[in-house]
Amino acid sequence: MQTTPTASYSLTLRVKLSSRAGTLGQLAIAIGQAGGDIGAIDIVSITNEFIIRDVTVNTASSEHGEKIVEAVNNIEGIEVVHVSDRTFLMHIGGKIEVVSKLPLKTRADLSMAYTPGVARVCEAIHRDPEKAFTLTIKKNCVAIVTDGTAVLGLGDIGPAAAMPVMEGKAMLFKEFAGVDAFPICLNTKDPNEIIRTVKAIATAFGGINLEDISSPRCFEIEDRLKEELDIPVFHDDQHGTAVVVLAALINALKIVGKHMSDIKVVVNGVGAAGVACTKIIMAAGVRNVIGCDQVGALYGGRREQMNSVKEWYAENTNPTQEQGTVHEAIKGADVFMGLSVAGVINGMDVQQMAEKPIVFAMANPTPEIMPEEAAPYVAVMATGRSDYSNQINNVLCFPGIFRGALACRASRINEEMKLAAAHAIAGIITDNERHPEYIVPSVFDKRVAEAVARGVEEAAYRTGVARRERPLTDPA
Repeated sequence: MQTTPTASYSLTLRVKLSSRAGTLGQLAIAIGQAGGDIGAIDIVSITNEFIIRDVTVNTASSEHGEKIVEAVNNIEGIEVVHVSDRTFLMHIGGKIEVVSKLPLKTRADLSMAYTPGVARVCEAIHRDPEKAFTLTIKKNCVAIVTDGTAVLGLGDIGPAAAMPVMEGKAMLFKEFAGVDAFPICLNTKDPNEIIRTVKAIATAFGGINLEDISSPRCFEIEDRLKEELDIPVFHDDQHGTAVVVLAALINALKIVGKHMSDIKVVVNGVGAAGVACTKIIMAAGVRNVIGCDQVGALYGGRREQMNSVKEWYAENTNPTQEQGTVHEAIKGADVFMGLSVAGVINGMDVQQMAEKPIVFAMANPTPEIMPEEAAPYVAVMATGRSDYSNQINNVLCFPGIFRGALACRASRINEEMKLAAAHAIAGIITDNERHPEYIVPSVFDKRVAEAVARGVEEAAYRTGVARRERPLTDPA
């Protein structure tokens, strides 16, 4: 459970305070004693008898916010007039909009942007469909496609409830990489119907970002779309997480002085993200990976609670065929990667890991082990949360990956492009900067998307999936 006040549960309290001296101090004390974090206090209006103020307060949860409001209301001479949830205010009317790139001020503007001039552009695309990449938004536009079956930590909440997340994703694309993106929330769970629909709308887009589609359906959907479309298809929950995990692992191993080929990695959670993380670290040189689910370690011949994805996992990992629970598998492990649920391991488990253990506990909002519990035993710790150091956040990855793929008009995003993205992220942090609490850069570091885009574009040309002619370098 969230215990630290955060902006995601931020309230604005409009309060009416008696003009007598000391009332504002009482207000601040009450909020502090109730565990709230005051951000700003603004005056709305003043009379001889009272002052109206807006007080911004970070809280730890909705229930915590209610307790703070109650504590303020109990102060003599103070009345809470209105309470606004700042997160809900941000979402009123949605968070994104479509904006024209050019003004329409004259008849001449209109005749070129629309009829009759637009007809000539349409005819040019009809003669050469590839011109759609240069003469329409397709050049710089990504569809964010979901069915709402695996949203954040919320699960199957449906396509309408998934919209705010997809809008947020579109904001990140634009803010960090200048890529236009739009949410496509599909009211179906049928993989075949999802595939048909995405193929039907793909004409307008230069890439498809699959998002929050439950496992194992997400694997089939992505695999088929990758084969049947000629534009990049990228399931961010799988590959975005994997890219950032690899970037973090590259730097963490440098800190503890270990090599990819020598380490034992335990992955708890073999859904979409767990499988993708396993594949990318194996592509980077890790040889000994053991995946665990609720039953325990996956190994060749296991029959309990298996599916096609787990069958692949069991056949391609766990070279020593270890069995037992995650608590047994973690013994002697150099790295633990959690992509599962809260509280799966504890401090005793970390103590049984190899010397200088690395723990990536990425369950949200509550990790597999809290950093405070792991701190005495762990060498490097990362989570998926923004209130701890080393946040494994997909935003470090997907904007730059699509920026690079769109720039070279890539037909797909392949393994080499993902590896290039991971090394680009890791490389932002220099040898002098690298630290146990700084193995991945900040999501607000503007260098990240640019570096990732460059690396991805170069890998696309190198592996032959780029369809745009490579720009000539400046001879100077």
